[in-house]
Order: sequence, then C-alpha cells, then structure tokens
Amino acid sequence: MAVIEPRGDGRRQTVPNSMMHLTTWRYRRVTGPKLLKGRAMTDLTPDTVGKRIKQIRKLRHMTQTELALKAKISASHMAQVEQGKRQAGPAVLASIARALSVPPADLEGRPYLEELRRDQLDGLIQPIRESLDIFDLGADPDVAPRPTEQLVDHTDRLCRLIRGSDLRSAAAELPGLITETTTAAHSRDDRRLWQALAMQYRSGYDIASKLGFQDLASISLDRMGWAAERASDAVTGAIRQYNRALAYLRAGQYRTGIRIAELARETAELADPGLDRDAVTGQVHLGIAVLAARSSDTAAVDGNLAAAERISGRTGEVPEVLWLSFGPTNVAAHRASCLIDQALYHEALQVARSIEIPASWPASRAAHHHAEVARALLWTGKGDAAFRRLLDARHLAPQQSRHSSTVRETMAGLLRAQRRLPESMSNFASWIGM
Repeated sequence: MAVIEPRGDGRRQTVPNSMMHLTTWRYRRVTGPKLLKGRAMTDLTPDTVGKRIKQIRKLRHMTQTELALKAKISASHMAQVEQGKRQAGPAVLASIARALSVPPADLEGRPYLEELRRDQLDGLIQPIRESLDIFDLGADPDVAPRPTEQLVDHTDRLCRLIRGSDLRSAAAELPGLITETTTAAHSRDDRRLWQALAMQYRSGYDIASKLGFQDLASISLDRMGWAAERASDAVTGAIRQYNRALAYLRAGQYRTGIRIAELARETAELADPGLDRDAVTGQVHLGIAVLAARSSDTAAVDGNLAAAERISGRTGEVPEVLWLSFGPTNVAAHRASCLIDQALYHEALQVARSIEIPASWPASRAAHHHAEVARALLWTGKGDAAFRRLLDARHLAPQQSRHSSTVRETMAGLLRAQRRLPESMSNFASWIGM
C-alpha cells in the first residue's frame, strides 16, 4: 500500500500500489513520519552521490559487483555507498569515478547550477572565461588602465573578498580588472603588474574551484603560471603549482598531485630566504600530507605534517602571505583533515577539540574546517553537533558553504538519519537545494 497526498488540503488517502498510475496526486511510500508544519515532504533522500553512482553505473551497463571489482572495493561497501548507508570518502569516490570513467565532480553533482542561478552566480562565469582568453593579445588600444598602484590595490581587495566568501562581488569585478591589468602589463615595464595579474588569475581559480567549474579552474592556473614567469616570482610560481596539485587532489589523481606538490616545494626553494618562502613551503608540506592521506601513505602523512610543524614553530601564525594562511593552527587543522580522510574520525575529533580558530583566519578557511569536522561528527553518530558545525560554516561563508560538496553530503547523511526532520534542518536542506 502507499500513501497518496492530494495537492490541495494536505489530507492523505491510502490506495493499492497497482492504482498509482491512475492518479495525478503526489505520492510516496510510507517510511516514517515526514510532515513538516502542515505540509508533506515528498522525499527525504535527495539527489546524492549514491544515487548518481547508481545512475551512471546503469548507463555503463555495469552491475554493482562489476563496479566494485573495477573500483577495488568490496561489493558490500559499494552497495552501502549506493544506498547511502556508508559515506563515499574522497579516496573511494575517486576510485569509483575512475571505474566509471567520469570526473569525481560528476558524482558530486557539481556545479550545482540551480543554486548558482539562485545566487545569480552562473552569469558571472562566462565573462571570466572571456577575460582569461586575451592573455597573449598584447595591449588593447581601447582600454585605458589605471595607475599601477590602483590596480595592485584592487587585486588585493578581490583576494580579500574571496577569503571573506563574497564570491559574487569578486566574480563580478574580476573580468574587468583582468582586462585592464593585461593591457597595463603589456604596455608598462613594471614587474608588479605581472605579479598582480598572476594573483588575479589565482582569484579566477579560487572562484571556479569553489563553484565547481574545474575546467575554468585549470585554465586559470595555466594563466597564473604564465604571468608568474613574466614576473620572475618563485613564490607565486610555487603557489600556482600547489593549487595545481590540489586540482589533482579533487580529481582523485593523488600520485600525480604529490609529484606536482614536490615541484611546488622545489620552486619555493628558489625564492629568497624569509617568511614568504617558509610559509609557502610549509603549506606545500600540508598539501602533500593530505594527498598522502587519500592514497593511504601513512609514513608520508606523518613526515610532511612533522615538516610543516617544524616550519610553523619558526613562523608562528602567518595571517597573510600572498593571501595564503599558515601556522600552528593550520597544521592542526590539516592533521584533523588527514585523519578524517583515513576514516579515523574519533582521532580527528580529538585533534579538532584542541583547535582554537584565530580571528585572523579568513572566513572561507574557517568554514571549510567546520564542514570537515561536521563530516567526522556525522560518522561518529553525533548528528546534532554535526549540524551545528554546518550552521557555523554557513554563518562564516554562506556562498561557499551552499556550493560545498562536503556540506551537501554531510547534510544528506543527516537527513537519512532523522526520523523526524526539525524545521531548522529542513530549512538548511532547502537552502542548499536538497
């Protein structure tokens, strides 16, 4: 039997399953109480990673067993992932994506176009693409660029907007700034302009990667490397390679990501000794540690975390080196992240409890940390605490959190675990489009 919910007054009627096709009413099978403030909720199992895996698997004409074999995980693990009873951690998700011949972002459902349209962010992507395409055309005679100092200051302001999670404002201003700085860099003999242009391309990478446009993120990094070479700036070049390694992290290609991160470390060593070089080198070690955690290389995780910790002992908290944070707090946050990626959730929460986020941390970084801890809390049965962390992430960085795959999958797990859905949780799920 099934419950039929008419569109008008919300009253319900029971009819045989065989009659389902005869009605135009909305219906659902009874799986528990799901009424919220007088209205019925049609589905508490949103479009999740598990559902997408199943859909693509069927398109590939593969059985669960065949996919599990190809992804090198057990058949029971695969079944639990598809059913939403077990989380597909990043490494598992990457293995399944490779087995299905799709990028992990396809299984995550990124980019989340409906939510981008609601936030009016989708229309800002194409102008960024167009501004990245004029890099080698020289000075535009129809563009009259501002003085160098103003262009550099504007570049810094956009970086600050992104770190504060105001992606909309940054994305709206970025194309015009890139166009203006491109002409200035080609027409003036000033290394600072090439440095500014490199950082603008990095801002393009940040926006694209946070919103799920990985192709645009890759193009942005290529442009960043091109500009850094013209600026003869080893530190900026190292940051570019570090971000490139993170792109391979998201793609699940951990071995290649580690090789690129090692290149970033070698590039940083070409810079003059000082705080900038130390902070970037330390951050690269943290990136390698995360890549190693995803590839289950415990020795590399421990070695790189130890190296970063030694460097942070010299630098202390570094709130800002080319818009990159480093210090003891970031080392501890990455230690927790590595434990989470290895499914050592209780150990990760022990580390997380000792972390006090400094006021100097950018909102985007703090929100990402809260989202990761929420994931560990969910999988240790602490649903209420997990949801509070998601609320913290939304408070700090609403646009970033709304489009975060970690936030969405954690929320999907919370929805599955709830017999009765609190209004606050229902509102949050609606806010992120689930």
